[in-house]
Amino acid sequence: MNIFHLTLLSSFVVVPLLMLVVLFLCRNARQARTVMVIGSSILLMLAMVLTLLFVRERAVSNAPMLFVSDLVWYAPLNIHYSIGVDGISTLMLLLSAIIVFAAVFSSWQMNRDYFLWFCLLIIGAFGFFISTDLFTMFMFYETALIPMYLLVGIWGTGKKEYAAMKLALMLMGASALLLMGILGIYYTSGAKTMNVQTLIDMNIPLMHQYWIFPLIFIGFGTLCALFPFHTWSPDGYASAPSAVSMLHAGLLKKLGAYGCFRVAICLMPQGAHELSWIFITLAATGVVYGAFCAVRQTDLKYINAYSSVSHCGLILFAIMMLNETAMKGAVLQMLSHGLMAALFFAVIGMIYSRTHTRQLNEMSGLMKVIPFLSIIYIIAGFASLGLPGLSGFVAEMNIFVGAFEHDDIFRRVLTIAATGSIVITAVYILQAVGKIFYGSVTNEKHRQLPDAFWYDKVSTLILLAGVILIGLAPFLVSGIIEDGLSVFQLRI
Repeated sequence: MNIFHLTLLSSFVVVPLLMLVVLFLCRNARQARTVMVIGSSILLMLAMVLTLLFVRERAVSNAPMLFVSDLVWYAPLNIHYSIGVDGISTLMLLLSAIIVFAAVFSSWQMNRDYFLWFCLLIIGAFGFFISTDLFTMFMFYETALIPMYLLVGIWGTGKKEYAAMKLALMLMGASALLLMGILGIYYTSGAKTMNVQTLIDMNIPLMHQYWIFPLIFIGFGTLCALFPFHTWSPDGYASAPSAVSMLHAGLLKKLGAYGCFRVAICLMPQGAHELSWIFITLAATGVVYGAFCAVRQTDLKYINAYSSVSHCGLILFAIMMLNETAMKGAVLQMLSHGLMAALFFAVIGMIYSRTHTRQLNEMSGLMKVIPFLSIIYIIAGFASLGLPGLSGFVAEMNIFVGAFEHDDIFRRVLTIAATGSIVITAVYILQAVGKIFYGSVTNEKHRQLPDAFWYDKVSTLILLAGVILIGLAPFLVSGIIEDGLSVFQLRI
């Protein structure tokens, strides 16, 4: 076991754990903010260093996972603290670190207790991405989900208790399916191990894949807003504080998509092939349904919430196409949506904190009053509708081209339907932009609104930089993604 590798990856869990401990000692919000800024900066630097080290190490090693470490945790069930990363998990760690850093600055007015639960959530998220043991993954997965109930139920707005309870019940139900699926893999693989890399070499009998694959895919897919198990998501988004919505959309949903990649498809490729038509249909329905629902909304958060359902549907749609181009598009969409949705929710929260409304018909002419926030919102909207030069275009082009590579009518018809969501997205984005940013200021109280503060600019600009960088230079991440997909291509 390499101590450097163990330390490097475990730091993503240890740093937020130390932040949690130090926060207990803080006496006021200012000290808590200092801890969060320092800790999130360290995590961001760690993620950048890991990415550079990964690229350098990959040039000389063809091992499926790099920086691997393994410690026996519970020998009777062969449960280990097994960690390692490939191209996809490395990028997910980098994405997570960027969003956590931005979310800290979007939470500038929050108190110490809020940051305590914030830290527990990111411990679970980072731990999930570095884990290569099914039980360890599940443990970190649950650690990330539990704080959401309190972050929404205590610090949220509107019907926050209802939204928090709905979120908890839906996601805990999905976790029960996941646990059954993991136990199914453990007992039917014949290996009696939880290690993902070991299980890749085992052939789970097809008769068992028929029932285990749906449990795993629905379990993880529910977190990624798989239709019709998405209903908790819009209410959760709308009621959560803006920074929690950023974490929810930009970080937590990626846990679900990554789980579908790493566990469902990689370990049960035959089941994925046989049952793909079911989940392609559900995902395509979610793409179109989410877009149409967004058109009908008048609340900015609900518009972005249903938009997120549609864009996450595209991730699952691409995953189940089971070819390299579409799956590469899925990972690009995970990155793009993570940055874009977090940026949207950050700006919406900043607008709401100034206008005290999220209703389209109660705002107008804001471009004259808060030009910085208005421009950031418009750019995020253009990324959402797939404008060339921004991350959304790169991701969606790979998804639709990859999906259309299949020559059967069924997949091509659903691909055309999913492509139609771009038109619908343009409708609700341009409609919102026209109503709230242009025209005359009709509410006198809105004439003297302050534009972005320094911490607002830090939060939004780092996310915007990611959206533009992926859009203009996708080659910076495409090679890393292809590395992560190599194991999937060998399996499918």
